[in-house]
Amino acid sequence: MAVALAGSPAVAQTPAASEQSDSATQAALPQFGTVNPLPAPAPALPATPPPPLPDLGDAAQADLSPAQERKLGETVIRQLRAAGGYMNDPEVNDYLNELGHRLIASSKDVKQDFEFFAVPDSQINAFALPGGYIGVHSGLILLTQSESELASVLAHEISHVTQHHIARMIAGQKDSMLMSLAGLALAVLASRAHGNSSGDMAQAAVAATQAASLQYQLNFTRENEYEADRIGFARLDGAGFDVYAMGTFMERLQRSSRFLDNGAPNYLRTHPVTYERIAEAQARAYGHPYRQVADSIDFHLVRALLRSYEGKPKEAVQFFDTALAEKKYNNEIAAHYGLVASLLRTKDYARAKKELAALEKMAPSHPMIDAIGAHVYLDSDDTPIAIKRFEAALAKYPNKMQLVYDYPEALMKAGRNADAAAYVERQLARFSNDGPLHLVAARAYAALDKKLLQHKHQGEYYAWQGNLRGAVDQFELASKASDGDFYQLSVVDTRLRALRHEVAEQQKAGFGKSG
Repeated sequence: MAVALAGSPAVAQTPAASEQSDSATQAALPQFGTVNPLPAPAPALPATPPPPLPDLGDAAQADLSPAQERKLGETVIRQLRAAGGYMNDPEVNDYLNELGHRLIASSKDVKQDFEFFAVPDSQINAFALPGGYIGVHSGLILLTQSESELASVLAHEISHVTQHHIARMIAGQKDSMLMSLAGLALAVLASRAHGNSSGDMAQAAVAATQAASLQYQLNFTRENEYEADRIGFARLDGAGFDVYAMGTFMERLQRSSRFLDNGAPNYLRTHPVTYERIAEAQARAYGHPYRQVADSIDFHLVRALLRSYEGKPKEAVQFFDTALAEKKYNNEIAAHYGLVASLLRTKDYARAKKELAALEKMAPSHPMIDAIGAHVYLDSDDTPIAIKRFEAALAKYPNKMQLVYDYPEALMKAGRNADAAAYVERQLARFSNDGPLHLVAARAYAALDKKLLQHKHQGEYYAWQGNLRGAVDQFELASKASDGDFYQLSVVDTRLRALRHEVAEQQKAGFGKSG
């Protein structure tokens, strides 16, 4: 569920930061319906298993250290946030991280941190960035028919990271590959335009940044894909998922691409699926006994939430009304949940409360249902009830980020700004790098007229979002505020120097001219 922070006090901006102020604040925690409409999705013969492929080792580490990989990945993901290629939906991102870390825990080869995030795009795609960042397009999540299929994609992408495939390409290409990564945000943004020229824009962006490195990538694509398949399969099996799902999803991707007007999905362009790869995935599965793996309720709820973002609000409501009336759903609880989420988009709060009551009667205790229940009352201005619901839910699920974001918003709506600021500060002690939390803090301190803290947290949000120049502007304002103590001013000055240095570094490396 996308976080809503309507009604919060505005944060003061400098002229340099103001050009991104409104869009940044609105894009930070989007309202329902910000995701583009998504398209509807469209036994294999056994094969002799191929001989095991050797691990390729860590030769790339000599040219790109793990710390450098992480730093590069952080730079690219900031560009994605700034370009609108990052879905600020804690429900979807929390789920992807839970699923991804279940796969990571299934083997002992992971020696780094990972972060999984959704891209608000109907295109069928997923990608790995250096340093353990893995993006999954919302369209791909909706295309999957089981949790094991989605897990198979994540397992494959995780393996690209653990085997340092991107690091090897960078080690072999140096500056040209760095420029390719610098152009990734532009390509993602262009591909989301969905206009007649969007494909040309994306193609031009990729061509301009990757022309020098294309041949090298082609030389290693086949080797990397087969290795990621093999290791990803073992990861999928070790985590207890259906091992047949990898081949099944590959086959569906290949078949569905034949009926798309604009050619193959992006995933097939960046991860070429051949009949040989499909056959090998199926052959690996035939070597394992079949086991039926039930999908988690989280998988169904997240897909229903994404489906509620499709099209116009009334169309989303009609979709779930029809699905429930005709009993055309994979999970009834998720269908009711999707209906409540869609009704929030239409602002039909009376019916949303009625459908919420029906949902809560049939559903087990679940943080996503508790969160949307409190959100119904928050959006309908029944603030005291919303606060009670948030507090009860947080007592059960203190780490659920949707609740962590929404509770202080309810407090601010009730005029309890000091309580909201105190709560957010406690959460930032746990999640110090959480950009949306810094934005909530900035709004709370703005309401309290605490300028230094307001600008400090607004600056941290801008830095998280990728707007480094806006962050510098905010920290400069914080340094000039007259309401901070010596310790707070020292922290601000230290951070300001670090941000200025980072801006200079990125400009030198060719990243983020607008950030």
